[in-house]
Amino acid sequence: MIDKRIGRRIKECRENIGLTQEQFAEKIGMASNYISTVERGASFPRCENLIAIINGLGVSADAIFCDVLDQPTDFQKSRIFKDLSNLPPAAQKRILQMMELMIRQEMESSGGSGK
Repeated sequence: MIDKRIGRRIKECRENIGLTQEQFAEKIGMASNYISTVERGASFPRCENLIAIINGLGVSADAIFCDVLDQPTDFQKSRIFKDLSNLPPAAQKRILQMMELMIRQEMESSGGSGK
């Protein structure tokens, strides 16, 4: 089964760089209807096409696969940090306090191992 989360992440990254499907397809030398099917999760690109898409987006593979990998990725942490940095200081403080509480609770429930 094709994982639609990867297509959604490709679309999100494309929109973040301000390109339409047509503009992006032209940039990487693919058909816009192909980009559409990938973004909808109707097809999954072959390896060389996936590499061209990722390179065309100017992102790491983590940016595309972060939602489907079992292992945590640095991309998710950096994205959260970036989003947090864009908030007002009072909101940052509240969110950091919540995160600290959740980390403490997790460490206590797992016996302090963090796993």
